[in-house]
Amino acid sequence: MDKKYQVWIIIISVAIPVVVGYLIYRPVTDASEGSWVLILPHVNAVINTITSLLLLAGLYFIRRQMVDYHKASMLAAFALGCLFLVGYIIYHSSVPSTSFGGEGVIRPIYYTLLISHILLAIVVVPFVLLALYHALRSNIDRHKRVVKIAYPVWLYVSISGVLVYLLISPYY
Repeated sequence: MDKKYQVWIIIISVAIPVVVGYLIYRPVTDASEGSWVLILPHVNAVINTITSLLLLAGLYFIRRQMVDYHKASMLAAFALGCLFLVGYIIYHSSVPSTSFGGEGVIRPIYYTLLISHILLAIVVVPFVLLALYHALRSNIDRHKRVVKIAYPVWLYVSISGVLVYLLISPYY
């Protein structure tokens, strides 16, 4: 692997959780950016839903040796992941975090889902970037090895993101 790309994958993989963590835990002093940002969690849920469908389509296509369709599906899923991240950062830099108000058995279910989603979202970034790198370099054997880890984790993160949204959305 080219050292230049390896360095960038590491930088991006570290920067994303650091920036997101900072934005979530810093005090928001002025949410006067406009009410338009309040729609972003809903938009991001739609983006995550479409990403999940694209990931499933990508699997369908590659299992049928429809490589061009697989590539298009996976690149679209990656682009939507980037778009999601932009929306997520804008939202969390403008609005205080929403507290989950559920009680009873749903509370530990929500937090288990949320914590696993967050941790795996952090873990999956370098694997997705490596999978993309190897695919674009036509290193298909290496791509397949990385995807064995990246794909199921990415799919879980995408689906669990939608579930987390559905559980917390009544409290926005």
